[in-house]
Order: sequence, then structure tokens, then C-alpha cells
Amino acid sequence: MPSGKLKLLLAVAVAAGIAGAVLYAGRPKPVTVTVAAAEPGRVETTVANTRAGSVAACRRAKVAPPTGGRIERLPVKKGQRVVAGELLLELWNDDLAARERISREQLETARARVVEVCQLADVAKSEARRARQLREKNFVSDERVTRADAEAESRQASCASARTQVNEGQARIAASRADTQRTVLRAPFAGIVAEINGEVGEYLTPSPPGIPTLPAVDLIDDSCLYVTAPIDEVDAAQVSLGMTGRISLDAYRNKHFQGKVRRIAPYVLALEKQARTVEVEVEFNDTAEIRQLLVGYSADVEIVVERREDVLRIPTSALMPGNRVLVLGAAGVLEERKLAVGLSNWEYTEVKDGLARGERIVTSLDREGVKAGARAVAESKPEAAPAK
Repeated sequence: MPSGKLKLLLAVAVAAGIAGAVLYAGRPKPVTVTVAAAEPGRVETTVANTRAGSVAACRRAKVAPPTGGRIERLPVKKGQRVVAGELLLELWNDDLAARERISREQLETARARVVEVCQLADVAKSEARRARQLREKNFVSDERVTRADAEAESRQASCASARTQVNEGQARIAASRADTQRTVLRAPFAGIVAEINGEVGEYLTPSPPGIPTLPAVDLIDDSCLYVTAPIDEVDAAQVSLGMTGRISLDAYRNKHFQGKVRRIAPYVLALEKQARTVEVEVEFNDTAEIRQLLVGYSADVEIVVERREDVLRIPTSALMPGNRVLVLGAAGVLEERKLAVGLSNWEYTEVKDGLARGERIVTSLDREGVKAGARAVAESKPEAAPAK
């Protein structure tokens, strides 16, 4: 081969190599993406509250004496635990206590009067019987018998009247005791004193009709707690009593509490325009877990409507509109797939068809350049630190 042609071929080969190198160097770099493998696991359909709920007590009483007066005794303090029937507050009631003592003395007098009058009635009855016996023997006149019978009946009436006065005295004592009890406030159930409005020596005024005032004592039974939360009216139809619920609290961010639906309000709340909700109550399953909880904590609930175990699932964040996903193939090219999906929640979605176990799908859909046909590499996960 002539040397001229050889030189030409070498020049062409060098130019082609240079052009290929330029094209290779100038091609787009692979996009770095985060991926998740399609693996079997649990998938649930859930509904959650639209606004923050709160922890509430099964029993909470804001109590006050039914009458007004000056606070004489206040043996409890805020935060103190009390038992049912324990004294919470007592108003000054010396005058009522004195009236009750007078009623008791009057009762004793009435009882003594019964003994006296009824004994005289027994004597009069015996004399009337004796007079009738003497009349049968013509020892006394009919007039004497008549007077004796009248005296016996009069004495019996006096005895009955005296017994009535005893009953009246007992009723008077009961009324006096009731007046005294109106000044005494006792715990209707065991619980913790959440609030006290008043101090010893201050005057306590009961609420006028239609005008609520602060309660004297706010008592909470914290042995039974539940969460009340609003559910959107669209989701409320799926909820039924006894369904499993997961409770999360802002105060315990890394912990979930198990519960179940105990009540669904039979009406819809319309507190804001276009925001109609139904109040749902979820009680805690484990009473031991709620001992450290405080009434009023903000809480969220997630109610499990349906659950499936050991089904192929992917992160819900990997789904695009139309139930499409991007799959990172072995050749490093992103491929778009349309899936047939089943149950879904904010975390996982069930895949019925369109993916095989172990296939990698892209979860970083918001990154620039992530699209079907693009070259991509999976983002390497940081190695776990060695155990110390």
C-alpha cells in the first residue's frame, strides 16, 4: 500500500477516535437517584384526622357548691390526687350547723313527749276498760263510761300527734343536714385536682342561670384517657366502632400508642367553610401506657380501615400520576412502567401487577433530569458506623 494512502487512513482513524472521545466526554452524565426495592410486607388503608386532636379524660368534672358563701376550708391543692368522697372545699356554715343542732334537740324533746303522752294514753285506755266492766255490774253510770272512753280516745290522739312530731323533727334534721351539705364539696370520683379557683376567705358565688363562671374545682379522672379528633366527612363513612387506631403524640414523637375506635359522633361539624368533619374518639388499649400522659396533649390518630399482610409493596412517594413509576434497569436506564395497584396509604402502596420482587424504583422524582430514558445511577447509602 502506498505510503500516502496509509497516512490518509491513519489520519481518518485518528480523527474518528478523537471525535468519538469528544462525543463520549460530552454526553450527559448519569443522574444520581434514590431507589427502593419492591419487597413484600404489610399495606394498610387508613384514614387520619384533618386537624390536631387532643387527649381527653373519660371523666372530668368542673364542680362547685350549689350555694354561695365564704370559703372556710380548702384542704386540697392543685395537682393533688383525691379519692371518691374526699373533702375538696367547705364554705362557712356555722349558722346551718347550729340550726341542725337545734333540730336534733327538738327531736329529743319530741321523743320524750311521746313517752309521756303515750303512757297517759295507755292509762286512760285501761281506765275506760275498767269503767265498762263496772258498768256491766251496775257499779257506775253510762255517763261515767262515756267520759272514760272519750278520755282514752283523746289520749290516743295526743300520742299519735306526738309521734308525728317525732317524724317532723327527723325531717327537719334531714333538711338542716341538706342545707349544710350544700356548703360542702366532695370529690364525685377519684382523680387529680387540675384547677382550683378560690382561696380561703374569698367569697364563692354560684353561676347565675345562663351565665357560666369558673368552677371551684376542676377534677380529672386520668385513669381512663382517649383521643378525640376530627375526621373528614368523606372518610368518616369508612370508620366503624372497634377499628384499630394508632395514636401519635407530639410529646412522644418516636412512639405510637395502640387503640380502638370507641365513639363516632352522630353529626357533622361545620366549624369552617368547606371543612366539615366528624368527631371520632379512640381509646388507648394499654392503660399502663397512659399513666405518664397529660390531659390536653395534642394528638393525631390513624385508623386502619383495611390491612393486607405479605403483599408486594413500594413507597407511595415513588408513584407518579396514573400509577406510573420509573424503574432503574440493569443497564442503568430509567424505564417508565404503569402499575396495577391495590391498598395504599401515605407510606406504602400495594402492587398487584407491573413489578417483580426486587426491582428498583426511583423515589427521588423531584430531581432534575429524572425521566424515562435517562441514564441514572443509584445513590449509594452511607455505611453504618461500626458498633462500639
